Amino acid sequence: MIKEFKDFLFRGNIIDLAVAVVIGAAFTAVVNSLVADIITPLISAIFGTQDFSSLHFTINGSQFNYGNFLNALISFVLVALVIFFLVVKPMNVMIARKRAGQATEDPTTKICPECLSEIPVAARRCAFCTTVLVK
Repeated sequence: MIKEFKDFLFRGNIIDLAVAVVIGAAFTAVVNSLVADIITPLISAIFGTQDFSSLHFTINGSQFNYGNFLNALISFVLVALVIFFLVVKPMNVMIARKRAGQATEDPTTKICPECLSEIPVAARRCAFCTTVLVK
């Protein structure tokens, strides 16, 4: 059992996952700092307040602190926007450029129009249904 556990630990994908978690935690700190120290003060400059935690209402003696929820919701939306525009969008552009630069290979097979079987491109007759293929 110890050998299996050792093999599990030193498999490449476990180490990759560990590195991804560490980098993700560091990146989370950077994004949270960007949101808390730059974007949230910009919002407070525009709307006048950045802390909604004092907002609440009371029904039958029960206090509902919806301001805390608003703070969490605004923080989530800001983090999601920062991640989208600083990570997702640039990665999509980079992947699209990489795919555009790659040459597409010529197909080696085609689909028979009669039986929809996959056959070689150079075939003149379908091997499955014997239909004569027109080029």
